[in-house]
Amino acid sequence: MSEERTFTAQHPIRVFLLDDHEVVRRGLTDLLEAEPDICVVGDAANADHALARVPAVRPHVAVLDVRLPDGDGITVCRELRSRMPELGVLMLTSFDDEEALLDSIMAGASGYVLKQIRGSDLVSAVRTVASGQSMLDPATTARLMRSLRTESTAATDVPPELAGLSDREREILALIGDGLTNREIGKRLYLSEKTVKNHISRMLAKLGVQRRVQAAVLATHLEQTEPADQRRR
Repeated sequence: MSEERTFTAQHPIRVFLLDDHEVVRRGLTDLLEAEPDICVVGDAANADHALARVPAVRPHVAVLDVRLPDGDGITVCRELRSRMPELGVLMLTSFDDEEALLDSIMAGASGYVLKQIRGSDLVSAVRTVASGQSMLDPATTARLMRSLRTESTAATDVPPELAGLSDREREILALIGDGLTNREIGKRLYLSEKTVKNHISRMLAKLGVQRRVQAAVLATHLEQTEPADQRRR
């Protein structure tokens, strides 16, 4: 879990833009560079160009279009995050697509917003992602989690990542899936907030993910594969 970072006009947020439409890239550049604490350090029109340029310019945040002429922003996100774990990625799309949202989360994106978003809200999203926090629209995320919980599945085996968790880690994972904060989990399980944080750090390492929201997605699989009397005690 990333530590929160702060930025100023002297040390601005470095942003890279990936979108196949030049007008969109220019508009985003004008919008972001009007802010004193944000600087656009590069852009690209396709996936290959972005994968070559982003490591060279070392941005804090990459704003990636989901759909590209030579691939997709989700694949770019996954590749960039593997090379640059501290990079914050904000997915930008014209389509409200639950599958793309899920794939973005599991690829390591910190945020997912629609292109219809207001300019001021996009600026706020960039700042949130740059600070090391997640920026996922609560309504969209809640709908996705409901969909994952209710969709039928033929799988009955516990995924190997989940099988490696301790009973306590499974309890905490289930509560993360319910949307509880570290403090709320601590109160529910009679643990200190620091102890909960330590459990979550170890759990994320075991699951091979870096963000709570990724763990929350995996929590839905835990619900689908465990007997009902073991889910909530």
